[in-house]
Amino acid sequence: MATVIIQKRKRKSGIKYAVRYKDPLTRHSKHYGTYDRKKEAQAAANDLRAILDSGKKPDSRKKRFAALKFHEVASKLESLWMTKHDRGELKAKTMYDYKIWLKQLCDFFGNRLLCEIEKNEVEVFIYGIKNSSSSVNANKHLSTIKRVFRLGLTLNATIEDASTEIKGLKEAERNTFLYPRELDKLVKATTATRAKFYMPAIIYLGAEHGASKQEILSLMWHDVQFDNGSDGLIRFFRTKNGKERTEGIMPRTRQALLDWKSHLEHKRHRIKVRDVKSDNVFCKIDGSPIKCFNKGWRAALKVAGISGFHFHDLRHTFCSNLLMAGGDLKDAKEMIGHSDIAMTDRYSHLSGLHKKNLQKQLSEYYEKGAAI
Repeated sequence: MATVIIQKRKRKSGIKYAVRYKDPLTRHSKHYGTYDRKKEAQAAANDLRAILDSGKKPDSRKKRFAALKFHEVASKLESLWMTKHDRGELKAKTMYDYKIWLKQLCDFFGNRLLCEIEKNEVEVFIYGIKNSSSSVNANKHLSTIKRVFRLGLTLNATIEDASTEIKGLKEAERNTFLYPRELDKLVKATTATRAKFYMPAIIYLGAEHGASKQEILSLMWHDVQFDNGSDGLIRFFRTKNGKERTEGIMPRTRQALLDWKSHLEHKRHRIKVRDVKSDNVFCKIDGSPIKCFNKGWRAALKVAGISGFHFHDLRHTFCSNLLMAGGDLKDAKEMIGHSDIAMTDRYSHLSGLHKKNLQKQLSEYYEKGAAI
């Protein structure tokens, strides 16, 4: 093991801690750095030993080591997100989700020095989330902790990313979807709920446009053009992969959005709301953006008698019915905003169903041929 020592020194400005080491080649004693706190010096000494033991040469000119705790780096990461949000580069719903996952990580690792956190500890935490919740949720937390470590490296709070070799957990693929009659049943069920004014539009956006929760909650009225052509246009932006897509509005989606817009305008006129707080499509009467619609969604499912169905399954509903209506996998990929055809491949077993009419014609041809 490399020889690294910490020397306590009294200075006019107070106690300082100098880290020195023996050069493995010359065996000469060399100065590495001076620190105000003993913890900083100990963290620097630990990192220095790792460098020397790996056979690398320490760089004394590098940025001074910063012994930052996990929550300190997390706080800086949150500030970066806020800046991106203020510049319009990060949607409010996405930042809200990021902050929730970050808080849960801080509750677990918060007061630990980032440089002291090891790979096995991260794995214990991630698998704990998987066992108590799901692989999807665990992967979201893993993605967040990777962001913390990447920022920690740039801040020189650690020389090693404890999360870099940890791979995401395999998520079970869901192909659950609704047939047209089942979709109609679900939309009709919303009329018996308190979400009857806005939930039909949300359901149609998911089932007829493959919109995700994030795309729906961040949708602005200026993204919807009702009178562009015969049907109008709608623009979606998916923060997850940075994909933007513009497409024609499906008739039922268009009408549901117009109904919701009319309801909002009526309520605002009735209670004399003059200053609308945002341009969000889905918001409270005063324009405050809503952060989720889980309660209304669950109520509609209960009335419709549909169980085990997630909102994300509406994206599967969109792709599955698009293929059965005559589209192909490439159409589904482009229209739903997938970045890779492999993500759309799960629907390949449905891609031949639109040929049913051809099979029917072939069957009739054989029957006629047999009768001759």
